[in-house]
Amino acid sequence: MKNIEARDALPVVRLKIERKSNHPWIFQKMVEKPEPKPRPGTIVEIYDRDGQFCGRGFYNGHSRISLRVLSEDPDEAIDDDFFRRRIGEAVQLRRDILKLDAVTDAYRVVHSEGDGLSGLVVDRFGSLLVIEYFSAGMWKQRDLVRRILDEHFPNSTMYWFAEEHVAKQESFDCNVPSPPPPVTITEHGLKFRVAAGGRHKTGFFCDQRDNRRRLTDFTQGARVLDLCCNSGGFAVYAKALGGAEEVVAVDLDEQIIEVAKQNAQLNKARIRFVHADIFPWLRDAANNGEEFDTVILDPAKMTRDREQVIPALKKYLDMNKLALGVVKPGGIFVTCSCTGLVSEEQFLDMIRRAAFYANRQVQILEVRGAGPDHPWLAHVQDSRYLKAVFCRVF
Repeated sequence: MKNIEARDALPVVRLKIERKSNHPWIFQKMVEKPEPKPRPGTIVEIYDRDGQFCGRGFYNGHSRISLRVLSEDPDEAIDDDFFRRRIGEAVQLRRDILKLDAVTDAYRVVHSEGDGLSGLVVDRFGSLLVIEYFSAGMWKQRDLVRRILDEHFPNSTMYWFAEEHVAKQESFDCNVPSPPPPVTITEHGLKFRVAAGGRHKTGFFCDQRDNRRRLTDFTQGARVLDLCCNSGGFAVYAKALGGAEEVVAVDLDEQIIEVAKQNAQLNKARIRFVHADIFPWLRDAANNGEEFDTVILDPAKMTRDREQVIPALKKYLDMNKLALGVVKPGGIFVTCSCTGLVSEEQFLDMIRRAAFYANRQVQILEVRGAGPDHPWLAHVQDSRYLKAVFCRVF
């Protein structure tokens, strides 16, 4: 068994506090500055102020998250076998337990903390694997991670990236390769074009797969409006699988509208796409007396900054209030948030206030989240970010 760093040679990092949490993130203000300072992404041993062993994980003195605990087991080395085992367990969950290969060839393979691999996200899109790095530690293990992924998904094309603000905060240069050619994936019998390397994260939002399928229970013969439609997932499901009579899809991003049109064509789905800002568009639609049987609102993430949660909730309030204004009485409203910093409680309270200001009554039918290929640990609720609320509106 090859150790990435010999266990007896691991640098030691001590905490200023007694460790009372098993959350894998330990913030900079809780950590003593080690001398000498390990390089960002170094695997270290962690002890609290009382000298108690806390675990092993990645250290990064440049990051707000100074320590990412990978194991609390004193007998578990963080070596090649550790990463091979954790990634293997993640793949087994998707393939053998969730049996996702029977439904789709596009799903999340590794979901960071949810799979015990803090700082690593891997999405599969057919023969393409897209790897997103959130930590210098995982970036240091990039060659090993790719070798292991190739063992599970032989002959796959791999593309990797880190968002600019993450790479800067974590102090690593991701050396993002040229984007690969677009691929076509299948989900519940529908086809979607996925182009990695654009402005839309890993290329396609697998997290909404089950919610897209659930939507089709409310679209037979309906007039459907998909707001912030992105690459057209909800719109295509509504028309091609859900039997909607008419589907209108609106997005401000002209580039992604073109991708959405291609997805509609792939599925022979007749959808009216509109390139517009949803705020004036919804005001005009309400003034013209437009009504829809089913309305979906799935905007992009509003903020990554805890200080900006209140302004984000205000924006959610404004757009939900306008969207409620075009839902036919007795119609279905599906409203979503992928802003992890906005809690489910805050989001539901925002819906209550939006209904009040829109002079509508909202009956909550179901509160859903991301699919099970986006698991979250009970003690790490940071991984539970997506809210999809199915409502009836009067």
